[in-house]
Amino acid sequence: MRSDLFNLHHDRNYRCQRTFLHQNFRQDLMPAICLIEFLVFSVTCPASMAVAAFPSCGARRLNARPWLHAVRASASSPSPSASPLPPPPEIDALAALPRSDSAAAVPPTPRSFFPKRGQTLELVCESLAFKGKGVCKVADTAFVVMCDRALPGERFLGRVTRKKGSYAEATKLKTITPHRDAVEAPCQYASYCGGCKTQNLSYEAQVRAKEQQVRDLIVHVGRFSDKDPDFVAIFKPIVPCDLQFHYRNKMEFSFGAERWMPRDVSSGKEEQMEIGYALGLHAPGFFDKVLHVDKCLLQTEATNKVLAVIQDSWRDPKLGLSPYNVRTHAGFLKHLMLRTGRDVNTSNPEVMVNFVTSSYEPNLLKPLVDKISAIPEVVSVMNNVNTSVGNTSVGEEEYTLYGKSTITEMLRGLTFQISANSFFQTNSHQAEVLYKLIEDCAGLRGDSSEIVLDLFCGTGSIGLSLARRVKHVYGYEVVAEAISDARRNAKFNGIHNATFVQGDLNKINDSFGNDFPKPDIVISDPNRPGMHMKLIKYLLELQAPRIVYVSCNPSTLARDLDYLCHGLAEKGIRGCYHLRSVQPVDMFPHTPHIECVCLLELC
Repeated sequence: MRSDLFNLHHDRNYRCQRTFLHQNFRQDLMPAICLIEFLVFSVTCPASMAVAAFPSCGARRLNARPWLHAVRASASSPSPSASPLPPPPEIDALAALPRSDSAAAVPPTPRSFFPKRGQTLELVCESLAFKGKGVCKVADTAFVVMCDRALPGERFLGRVTRKKGSYAEATKLKTITPHRDAVEAPCQYASYCGGCKTQNLSYEAQVRAKEQQVRDLIVHVGRFSDKDPDFVAIFKPIVPCDLQFHYRNKMEFSFGAERWMPRDVSSGKEEQMEIGYALGLHAPGFFDKVLHVDKCLLQTEATNKVLAVIQDSWRDPKLGLSPYNVRTHAGFLKHLMLRTGRDVNTSNPEVMVNFVTSSYEPNLLKPLVDKISAIPEVVSVMNNVNTSVGNTSVGEEEYTLYGKSTITEMLRGLTFQISANSFFQTNSHQAEVLYKLIEDCAGLRGDSSEIVLDLFCGTGSIGLSLARRVKHVYGYEVVAEAISDARRNAKFNGIHNATFVQGDLNKINDSFGNDFPKPDIVISDPNRPGMHMKLIKYLLELQAPRIVYVSCNPSTLARDLDYLCHGLAEKGIRGCYHLRSVQPVDMFPHTPHIECVCLLELC
């Protein structure tokens, strides 16, 4: 539920902790090393064994040649109870490997092939990896090439852009045979923007691919056998999103001194810059390049009206407005954040406009404020002042330039006040569906006797939605502003049986848990790196009857489910939970992000 959608906003400033395969290897070489080992092993062993032996691109153990031990263990004891290498916090390499059902088509003794940067290849996309890249094979070889915007079953020409030893990355040049589920993307920026990577794939095919990705990770990383008769009942079909466009209630755009133009693949140019100010989205993978955008199909119609007015006005030389240059650190306008809520009484949309600037100069913004405040949906115009050289959209000081300082949104019968920097569900409509699934998994008795421990609680929206049916909710979150929002929202809704505490759940000690009674239900909604081993060990010692694990990263979800259910023998950790259900949910159509709600019950 912490999906950081295509880097448009950052709801958390966590650091992703990564581990090393060997002390002498650099971290940026791990995916290449792992994939080499996988391809060598897959030539002589069944594909399913090879995937099980290499579930990730890294390892926690620092002993010499740990992958060889995993191979031997997999070959001698392939049962689900075996102890493979623990996967690292981000398991992107697994999704890049061909699944066992497609590996059968790979020739048993492929010839070696090492493409060069700039080389044009004929490729066939076999599947979509986690994060939306196409997993492709060079014709007549087993060499793996990752390509953005390639669709399963598509045959195309691609130009190699990066060579990483064991695999390569390519840019698609020309489609030879399209995928049967290919569609024309309705957005003019879909081919260049880093957000809607699968907009050219039918929505039905999108959700099928996401469901399969979660299934593969649960089986290969989580070590839950899909041959088990109970697996069919455990793994639920993905819940699609009814709103496939205009579902985002928050968008963040950046101002730029130059317009970034899409690369011209026919000329071989990597990128192009055009003179002229830009307001739009960052080019994929770049902090200093902005793709000018006049309209985004993911945000609401009301915010698109606001964006159009600003685009028509802000570049007028008479206004004297300049975009911030992230290299020279000169300029005034940094970011434009648009948020949408709903009026409590009328349910009409409410729009908040937030200008992030390098200094406080309200007179410079006044002409823009006058124009956008004439739009009926605009009820708030804010100014966050950020004097630092960083690219964050959170200001050190905040000023109200028009209207009120907050907007409201309704969720599961509760009203939430949303400020410019509040943490809140980005898709309000699908959040209703998600929270209902969480409540169903919690299995509340309804007699107000249960204690709920809400880990990574954010603004408390999940815990508060359950508070009226339980005895007490205890929420923990590292971000101080989120805890303040949670306390304010509890008071605003008249909820008095919820306690929210600021604390880093990655740094808990032996005293954690002394301030609350043993919970009947634990809800864990971590950020993308998943749960720290300290927290997992604590939960295994706590032995709450039920854990509801909510995740925005199925790879780290699968890893943590493995620890909670199967343990980790090399660390002397024993699992004590049964996995009862895995429910994928599509919160963000046309993007690679996947949400999951899982129920675990104490053995």
